[in-house]
Amino acid sequence: MERKRKFNEFFKEELTISEVQEAMETGRITAKELVMYCLDRIASFDQQGPVINSIIEINPYAIFIAEGLDQERKMKGVRGPLHGIPVLLKDNIGTHDAMHTSAGTLALRHHISSEDAFLVTRLRKAGAVILGKTNMTELANGMSLTMPAGFSSKGGQTLNPYGPGRLFVGGSSSGAAAAVAANFALVSVGTETDASILSPAIQNAVVGIKPTVGLISRTGVIPFTYTQDTPGPIARTVEDAVRLLNVLSGEDPADAATFRSAGRRVEDYTAFLDAEGLKGATIGVFTAANESYFQSGEHDEELFRAAINVLRSQGATVIEDIEIPSFDRDWSWGVPIYEMKHSLQNFLAGLPPGAPVHTDAELIQFNKTNNEQALKYGQNMLEYREGLPAGLKNPEYLNAKLDDLYFSQEQGIDCALRTYGVDAILFPSYIGSTICAKAGYPSIAVPAAFMPNGRPFGVTFASGAFTEGLLIKLAYAFEQATLHRRPPALDISN
Repeated sequence: MERKRKFNEFFKEELTISEVQEAMETGRITAKELVMYCLDRIASFDQQGPVINSIIEINPYAIFIAEGLDQERKMKGVRGPLHGIPVLLKDNIGTHDAMHTSAGTLALRHHISSEDAFLVTRLRKAGAVILGKTNMTELANGMSLTMPAGFSSKGGQTLNPYGPGRLFVGGSSSGAAAAVAANFALVSVGTETDASILSPAIQNAVVGIKPTVGLISRTGVIPFTYTQDTPGPIARTVEDAVRLLNVLSGEDPADAATFRSAGRRVEDYTAFLDAEGLKGATIGVFTAANESYFQSGEHDEELFRAAINVLRSQGATVIEDIEIPSFDRDWSWGVPIYEMKHSLQNFLAGLPPGAPVHTDAELIQFNKTNNEQALKYGQNMLEYREGLPAGLKNPEYLNAKLDDLYFSQEQGIDCALRTYGVDAILFPSYIGSTICAKAGYPSIAVPAAFMPNGRPFGVTFASGAFTEGLLIKLAYAFEQATLHRRPPALDISN
């Protein structure tokens, strides 16, 4: 009990990365103690109690790594900006250590990556402690149309800590968001193809940055698409998300998408943490979501109006009810469908000889053989893609790719920004995720209060390619003016 009391006393307020670093420098806390605190919470609330089930693997060396970093701090000083900070990774991000990388699949439950993902190398160089892997929607929601968000055959069902078993947990990076919301780690890394960071960030009252495709390398991440995939930070505050973004972003010779960030990537995004960042900004508000969104329980008009009023009160010019010409078009899903078939096939083919599967067909058969565990919700998406033509040269795919870019960029986000003369667009919840994903453009999701039933409500700021600095200014100013984030009431008795 003394151990728990010390941890809870120190962390009763959600300290930022910079505050924890200061505490480590002054000797108030060590990286080892911080890791132990996180493991204590995981044991108490993720694997027991409400059983949030956000963690799919724990790094057995985490305490040793933290202790080594404490010694390194004493002897040499800090290694980098995340020295001693526990970080969780979505289960599709490869690490060459004692942890497995499975994308939630039963077939890959014993798979260990041959090397660290590029972003993991950057995290280790910055001094981060890779604490573990988080559960996710299996194959990043590429398994079955009936599979609920946050479920995987390997990891089971992740729950929302604000209403375990009652509230929606959000898209495929659900474990990464739920874990940060519940204070199992300070930050995590998720991935997004469409809404997979933004959705769980909104649902779990945390900050999610879905960056421009190419700002962060995808090398070493089990792929979904070539065109839309991107890793991104999830954190309790905009500041912490930005500090993580600084470490994650960088050009990677093995990922051609990162070449486009040359000259447009900012070395230190903390320069945009401006509490007055809304002053003088012009923001367009998009409200023309389809009816299904308003009937989903995710929207609260009063809270959204309050968020818009905050923009005005902080000095922004607000243009309401802007239109995005292509927003409601009948989008083709040819790009993710064909690219997942191609990218997953390539990934499976590159697995070691002893792996149980090396093709889509073998994965499908493995699941059928282990149907009680692997096919709780079927695999109709896998089976559908198996029948598609191999390669990426068929007209349906090529036309879908060209249409996606044209209608999401020229006739989408870029058109709206240009037509209304706005710097950015504010969306309720994450309704802008698809058009931003198809454009490859950045978005930042921020908490914007709680509904009467306790469900978190959030908003998303979005703009054109490589406008992360601008969006950080807006999101940070909004966050500082409202401070809506609060932890879930998991441990009232403590």
